[in-house]
Amino acid sequence: MGQPKLYSLIDKAVFDYKMIEKGDKILVGASGGKDSTALIEYLANRKKRRGADFSFTALHVETDFEACTMSPKLRNQLAQWGVEVKSLFVDVENRLKDGHKMSCYWCSNQRRNELLHYAVQNGFTKIALGHHLDDILETLLMNMLVKAELSTMPPRLDYQKYPVSIIRPLCYAVVDEIKAHANEMGYISTTCSCSYQDNSGRKDARARLEALTGGDANAKMHLFNSLRNINAEYLP
Repeated sequence: MGQPKLYSLIDKAVFDYKMIEKGDKILVGASGGKDSTALIEYLANRKKRRGADFSFTALHVETDFEACTMSPKLRNQLAQWGVEVKSLFVDVENRLKDGHKMSCYWCSNQRRNELLHYAVQNGFTKIALGHHLDDILETLLMNMLVKAELSTMPPRLDYQKYPVSIIRPLCYAVVDEIKAHANEMGYISTTCSCSYQDNSGRKDARARLEALTGGDANAKMHLFNSLRNINAEYLP
């Protein structure tokens, strides 16, 4: 029996963008959702391959919102894959400056900053995040329509100021593929349901992406590939 289709998509992304290199020490952002859980499962299985020469650690950044905490059941499931999830607490709400409103954007930024600081302080070479193809294209549309800027989350980002890179191994996987894989594997996942969520911008971008592509994975991949096939002669 061959490996799951999702693994093949991740393998291709890892190869194309040199996401996993010899001796890498990878920190995985473990949110508790299906995306990061799929990424952890893949890495745990890749570690078993002959010649695998990397290590990884899963880190869950906990906040002061109980609704965003990883469940013990999920921790037990990951333990069955041989993965121990470390935790780091961040008092997100008390970091807010006077006059600023609590939001998902602020919370996610604080958690990503903590991942970066933890990675640098503990000698990690890569930070792996669970953003998939839909996330990348939604961000592209949001930046174009709101910022008038052609940019998005790259599959690999090499920081200039820090000795660490961001990698997104799910960059070729559409969300429906991840959902199907999670259902097949019987994932236990958790989703943040705190009262501060306001993802209207992301939801609008998701609806626009579906309108553009009709939910077709090939059409989404064409949009992604257009970012790697820029004909500057025919642009303003």
